[in-house]
Amino acid sequence: MYTPNFIITNNILKNIGVIEAAKEIIENAPLVPAWEAKFREEAIVRTVHHGTHIEGNELNFTEAEKVLAGAKIVGRDRDIQEVLNYRNVLKFIESFQGDTISDETVKHVHALIADRILPDAVVGEYRKSQVVVKNSQTGEITFRPPPAVEVPFLVSDFLLWLKNVAPDDIHSALKAGITHYELVRIHPFLDGNGRVARAIATLVLFREGYDIKRFFSLEEYYDREPLNYYNALQSVAAEQGNLTHWLEYFIEGLAIELSRIKEKVKNLSTDLKIKKQLGGQQMALSERQIKIVEFIQENGFLQNKAFFELFPMISEDTVLREIKDLMKKGILQKQGSTKGVRYILKG
Repeated sequence: MYTPNFIITNNILKNIGVIEAAKEIIENAPLVPAWEAKFREEAIVRTVHHGTHIEGNELNFTEAEKVLAGAKIVGRDRDIQEVLNYRNVLKFIESFQGDTISDETVKHVHALIADRILPDAVVGEYRKSQVVVKNSQTGEITFRPPPAVEVPFLVSDFLLWLKNVAPDDIHSALKAGITHYELVRIHPFLDGNGRVARAIATLVLFREGYDIKRFFSLEEYYDREPLNYYNALQSVAAEQGNLTHWLEYFIEGLAIELSRIKEKVKNLSTDLKIKKQLGGQQMALSERQIKIVEFIQENGFLQNKAFFELFPMISEDTVLREIKDLMKKGILQKQGSTKGVRYILKG
């Protein structure tokens, strides 16, 4: 039976502590529900764009965002289809209701990824031939996956381990990192294995209570410095199957991403004083109110003369109504009078 080989280093322990602390703040921060739709949509665009870009998709972030919004763009059909497909993968992960992650789960994720891109005969089907991974620049073979005949047994064996390992035995983030690597190593499909591995690793996190409001995107971390990503994956083979270096990289990436989200959530939630003022209650704000609070967070205050900069197409009276509501909710307060009036976060 599959057994992962790694040790828990100080770096892994430290970053798991960072992950747990960020998770606690993100899940309990006041005012967060108002931003949930916005944060989730941002995370979806980042995940889809970077998750396909690292595999050679030529669309930029803005183009991917437009495709996801249903707009027509000029681009390669394959690139557009890859973006749409990966969005469907995320929808599947978000709504997954299965008791366990099975072979069929892995195959279905691949079918979503490969839809209208690969020939029907290989969509959602384990490969039946040997493949090699080459350096696109030099043509050098960088990785030779297991023989095709072994693929069904290797996947089933790994998923059996994943099903049986107790939550208290291995931290969920480590399980996700192990899943990510093992599916890359087995390379079950002719194409799309990286996306399958990242998607199933995300599903592991989601199933074990680490969806963290679906605010995060690990793909951006990988795509920012792809050489580091591939080197970390290749380190396992170089170290005779020891996953430690890869897991340090994976856990650090999750810690960095969640820390970034945590700081944004803390800023948008103003501070713990607001939670106290609201009696610990979370509060829903409109999109305009979110922009107002963000502006004051960044600039310290808001004056009438900045209304047009913030809302070029909105009347001053409408902005003032939003501000008045924020004051009524105890989030903003007014300083000064007439033309010199300033709006600040309530202390």
